[in-house]
Amino acid sequence: MVIELVHVGFGNVLAMNRVIAIASPNSAPTKRAIQEGKNKGLLIDMTNGRRTKAVIFTDSGHIVLAALAPETITGRLQVTRGDPLLKPEQSDEKGEL
Repeated sequence: MVIELVHVGFGNVLAMNRVIAIASPNSAPTKRAIQEGKNKGLLIDMTNGRRTKAVIFTDSGHIVLAALAPETITGRLQVTRGDPLLKPEQSDEKGEL
């Protein structure tokens, strides 16, 4: 099994083959998941005190906080793989394609 390590800021790396989702921290369900992860001891803070811009969920149940935007992390994964998954001109937030 090949492990894809991607830099998520401040010298921290994450094994992307263990990631199941990358979300924005602004929604209420994500905020509840962060609090639940903190209570269970499954929260990993990789922000170095910066504002959380991405919440990463792993297959082991851990929740990772990152100071990089989800788009930045996805872009770094695409560069690592050498295969663009999303084209920069596509936008799902505004409903434009």
